[in-house]
Amino acid sequence: MLVLADDLGFSDLGCYGSEIRTPHLDALGDQGARMTAFYNTARCSPSRASLLTGLHPHQTGVGILTGSTLPEGYPGTLTPDCATMAEVLGDAGYRTALIGKWHLSTDISTPGPAWPSRRGFQHVWGPLGGSCSYFQSTSLVDGETPVSIDDPDFYLTEELGRRAESFVRSAADGADPFFVYLAFTAPHWPLHAPESAIESVAGRYAAGWDETRHDRLRRMVALGMFDEGTDLTDRDPAVVPWADVADQEWQQRRMEVYAAQVELMDAAVGRVVAALEETGTREDTLVIFLSDNGGCAEEIAPGWVDEMDPVPYSTPARTLGGERVRRGNDPTVVPGGPQSFASYGRPWAQVSNAPFREYKHWVHEGGIATPLIASWPSGGLTHGWVREPGQLPDLMTTVLEATGTRYPERRGLHAIPPPEGRSLLAAWKGEGGRGPEPVLYFEHEGNAAIRQGAWKAVRRYSQPWELYDLARDRTERHDLAASHPERLADLVASYARWAQRCGVRDRAPIVAGRPAPGRAGGLVAPFVSSVPAIR
Repeated sequence: MLVLADDLGFSDLGCYGSEIRTPHLDALGDQGARMTAFYNTARCSPSRASLLTGLHPHQTGVGILTGSTLPEGYPGTLTPDCATMAEVLGDAGYRTALIGKWHLSTDISTPGPAWPSRRGFQHVWGPLGGSCSYFQSTSLVDGETPVSIDDPDFYLTEELGRRAESFVRSAADGADPFFVYLAFTAPHWPLHAPESAIESVAGRYAAGWDETRHDRLRRMVALGMFDEGTDLTDRDPAVVPWADVADQEWQQRRMEVYAAQVELMDAAVGRVVAALEETGTREDTLVIFLSDNGGCAEEIAPGWVDEMDPVPYSTPARTLGGERVRRGNDPTVVPGGPQSFASYGRPWAQVSNAPFREYKHWVHEGGIATPLIASWPSGGLTHGWVREPGQLPDLMTTVLEATGTRYPERRGLHAIPPPEGRSLLAAWKGEGGRGPEPVLYFEHEGNAAIRQGAWKAVRRYSQPWELYDLARDRTERHDLAASHPERLADLVASYARWAQRCGVRDRAPIVAGRPAPGRAGGLVAPFVSSVPAIR
């Protein structure tokens, strides 16, 4: 059971230091391995492509997002010369299901070779595209049949939990093993949750983002994730002190809705785990939970949806009750209900990524560090923190070892590259340290990084390389590039060889040929790193 959250930050679970209540995921963490240094690829679609194929996203056709950036960039859709985890396990006799978000096909209206139903998933239910309303979800399919929502009580996260539970109960009745990929849209914007769930967290963020971030680090130290004396990154320059914030009630409400979304996701996971227990399959089921990128600092410009041209595919113009939908972050609109379509913005994203800096899109720790929980009662996993680093391609290799499944050399007529990762089972069993030191590589939108052991070289697009010793400075506060030029040069040279081998495309021509906002794969607008201070 592979569970993926969407835009969940490193510290957004209770067992990773959060004030958000996640008892079901906390229980999985208590019963299994929790990694302190596992990494995604900083963005939703590339992370999904890498997670499901065991390759780096550039090798799969999804190097940036869905939507073509050819000829300079990537096809933006899952190519045929890679194999998904569902295809590999399906060929080995597993029943396979995708319940949730796909986001790996440019075309989400006409069934094609990059649809999940044609990439190894025998049972499919969920949105094919990216972000969508939780109350009136778009791009939903059941197999390959479009699904429309007319139920006023519908809420996507709860529905995904119900359907995953149903699949588990059905599959448990058969003789074949099963693989379920439960890919939530939560807690990706829009900020949507039932009012009762929001009320249950009311007042929790009255102290504001500064105090909340410090509290999270204190809990992380108490949990043993980090050592005493670990530095918290400075407040983002674009974020003002909480005491100076206007519209404090509105700002609190943004984070309250986000917290409610996470708690509802946790409840949905608990529902599926209960089904595993009740069907007697929990002991033999490896459950893996992680997030596709760090907390999201994206702001959404306000406007009435029915006045937009083009109308975003992800946003209904009116609610089921006939109200106009106001898209964007507008302090006059209370977020949470179906008439809104907002995000929680940079200040709360920095809370989600505590104690790190940067966000989704970037490959500093805040953009790529994810909680990862692995729980397998009969698998002999350690119950505690695993400090050995790992990244998404490792999960395919890990699942192959856990299931005794061989990876194919071909997919139909196509020769496919071998997985790029290494198995994490030994680390999860407390037997880490075997084999060579891992080397991890990252690139997204020209932001690049390489981690070898504790050393990490990282850069923002078009900016100089930085160098950090993560054993002493996990929060990347002290740049050692000037004092260790030879080490930095070695890491950068290794990165360049990897980028050439794995088909990383130069960012500058892609930017020069970028399509207009809203025209490629559901993109709302290009995200920029410099935004006005939140006041």
